[in-house]
This record gives sequence, C-alpha cells and structure tokens, in this order.
Amino acid sequence: MAEREPRRERRDDRRDREETPEFADRLVAINRVSKTVKGGKRFGFAALVVVGDQRGRVGFGKGKAKEVPEAIRKATEQAKRSMVRVPLREGRTLHHDMEGRWGAGRVVMRAAVPGTGIIAGGPMRAVFEMLGLQDVVAKSLGSQNPYNMVRATVDALKHEASPRMIAQRRGKKVADILRRSEPEAVAAEA
Repeated sequence: MAEREPRRERRDDRRDREETPEFADRLVAINRVSKTVKGGKRFGFAALVVVGDQRGRVGFGKGKAKEVPEAIRKATEQAKRSMVRVPLREGRTLHHDMEGRWGAGRVVMRAAVPGTGIIAGGPMRAVFEMLGLQDVVAKSLGSQNPYNMVRATVDALKHEASPRMIAQRRGKKVADILRRSEPEAVAAEA
C-alpha cells in the first residue's frame, strides 16, 4: 500500500481576522420580542451593532437570538462582513454636505470646521464615532427608528466622493478641480 501524505493544515483566514482587535464596535439598539405559546411566553432578542476601524471604514449588522450575547455576536459578525470605506477630509470630517434616505428615515450631514465635534443623534453618532469622524453636523429628519437611521446614514456615506475620485472619473488632475473657483469658471466660459 502507498503511504498517505501527511495532512497539510489549512490556515483559516476568518479566524485570524476575528482575533485581531482592529475593529471597535458599538451596540446601538436591543429589542426584546415575545412569542406567546401554550406554556407561557418565549423571549427573543434583536441587536443592532455598528463596527468600524475609526480610520474610514464602517459597517452595521443586526442579529437575532434567544440570548442577548448571541444576538450581539451575530450582529457584530454581519457588521464586519458589510464594511464600507468612506473617504475623509484630513481624516476628521466629510468632503461635502450630503443627504441619505432609507425608508421613512432621512438624514442630512454637513462637513464642519475643526473643533466642532460630533453633533448628531444616538444611532448616527455611533456610526460617526466608529468611522472616525471628529467634526460633523448631522440632523435626522423623518423616522426615529434606529435601524432606518443607521441605514440612511450609511447610504449617504456610500455616496461620499473625494476630490481624487472626482478627478479620476473626469480625467483631470486634483489641482484642476480644487483650485477652480466660481468667478474664474464664469470668466473662462465667457
């Protein structure tokens, strides 16, 4: 009989990623739901978690389970899988004002000068802190549901565009886009 080759150990990348403490997480909301059955009530829990590296990446997830810690664990795993990268100006604020929508939730976000801090409501504040924003002014209009607020905030952040991205899309240099002011543009067109 031929001798079998020794089994090679596979590296499990997912396990390695989970062990690295590069992400911070924030529990935004916990919801207890009950189901009435013949013997009484059965309780379940739903958790909404926002995860980020505080350097321009953020994600959110929701998890449901019979116990709170298990629901939080599921939500955190889902949040890590749904990360989005957001370009930040000077690593502290947004490049431009924007608006995001999700369902009945609507959020408005504005770039702010240094020292302003995070002026935003609960679920939006959690997203901004996990993203690493330091100066931003935001307002939630419409739905106060934390799920809709977080989704609307992430929707707006997905549409954030840096001058480098716009220059690349238009086939120009970043300096051409940043230095061109309104009066010069009008004079050039005339």
